[in-house]
Amino acid sequence: MPRFNLVVESPVSKSVRKKQLEGIFELPPQENIRHEWDVDIPFEEKEWGVGLIVGPSGSGKTQISRKLFGKLFEKKIIFKEKSVIDDFQQDLSISDIAAVCQAVGFNTIPSWLKPYHVLSNGEKFRVELAKRLIESDEMIIFDEFTSVVDRQVAKIASHAVQKYIRKNKKQFVAISCHYDVIDWLQPDWIYDTAHHTFQWRYLQQRPKIECVFSPVAHSAWEMFAPYHYMSRNLIKSARCYGLFINNQIVSFAGLVHRPMSRGAGKGHSLIFGVSRLVTLPDYQGLGLSFVLVDYLASIYKAVNKRLRTYPAHPALIRSFDRSPKWAIIKKPAMSTTSRTGTLRGIVGGRPCAVFEYAGEAAPREEAELIFSYFNKG
Repeated sequence: MPRFNLVVESPVSKSVRKKQLEGIFELPPQENIRHEWDVDIPFEEKEWGVGLIVGPSGSGKTQISRKLFGKLFEKKIIFKEKSVIDDFQQDLSISDIAAVCQAVGFNTIPSWLKPYHVLSNGEKFRVELAKRLIESDEMIIFDEFTSVVDRQVAKIASHAVQKYIRKNKKQFVAISCHYDVIDWLQPDWIYDTAHHTFQWRYLQQRPKIECVFSPVAHSAWEMFAPYHYMSRNLIKSARCYGLFINNQIVSFAGLVHRPMSRGAGKGHSLIFGVSRLVTLPDYQGLGLSFVLVDYLASIYKAVNKRLRTYPAHPALIRSFDRSPKWAIIKKPAMSTTSRTGTLRGIVGGRPCAVFEYAGEAAPREEAELIFSYFNKG
């Protein structure tokens, strides 16, 4: 059982500045600085997936973790290739890498082709998470967890990583000075170095996020274009929608009318397609794109219009295929895991699938209000 007494002593210099400090701040003369911790972290008592060692700076997190986990704590992640996608182990398939990157919210494919040093802090954090998660068969120790990222990124990434850990039956320990990740990381146990207390914790529902949906101007696409995995272009006639959190647009959908051949039947004139669906990098990992597209599909269905989506991203294909709200119309050329077996097919000369919304319709009054935005004038 992980219980030990830890003593760390550091010799104090005998420099002139040391003597000046003792005089200015009335420090008692001392030869050594000593820290001692009596540590009891009984995580071996139960099965668990996610642990958290948390406390303010200087409270012993690093020293305790180094003593507790040894070589696992010291394990470093190295990025040296021209593209971070090439930094992953060579025996991993592109599908495996794409899946773990998606799992931690590192979904901006153009960034996969960049070297590590040019990524944003949030992207660096997520790709390091992805690399640790997929390349380790042992307990994963992550020091300074979320210390260099925005607190919104920290919360969303914490939620994403705990989902991956539990789904893949791994063990992950985060070491952090931030208490705000607790409700998002959902640790099975917490050791607080501020009070040197250990507690088991039961899995709870993550905090709710209040979303607002609204039509937006076509110009809103400019903010999202750099993060789309295909073309940056969006047809001028596209109907554009946004998902907002705290009055900030974080997800974007561009829908276009999909006219069919004359002999296709009357119902085909009512088909709209999802041309662009993007969530800003800092908010990836919560499934907000699906929240937005599901909502829009229910709105269109309420006014007797049909919404289809044409994903080429393997992760998107898998996600739509798993959703009970979307029915597959055509299968993609690439192979992927499906609730109906292996999907194979081709659409429009590229390896995409076609799905149509089959869920419930939204209240008609709400749908008509949305459509009045595009019909005015």
